[in-house]
Amino acid sequence: MRIDKFLKNSRLIKRRTIAKEACDQERITINDKIAKAGSEVKPGDIIHIQFGNSSIKARVLVLSESCKKEDAASMYEIIQ
Repeated sequence: MRIDKFLKNSRLIKRRTIAKEACDQERITINDKIAKAGSEVKPGDIIHIQFGNSSIKARVLVLSESCKKEDAASMYEIIQ
């Protein structure tokens, strides 16, 4: 699954266009490599997202083409 779609489906980032812009600005990495919007993610990958002064590091647990808002948090695990 593409990283921009995963970020949107998991609700880590609200919209896919914003996820794409974050990738274009090199603020997202997958396993410590800068991610492009079309980069593929798989279960077990570590995603690091830089938001201004803060950042999030998450492990991909499940890939889902569509999921309910309540189930979105089960797609990843926050690690620090």
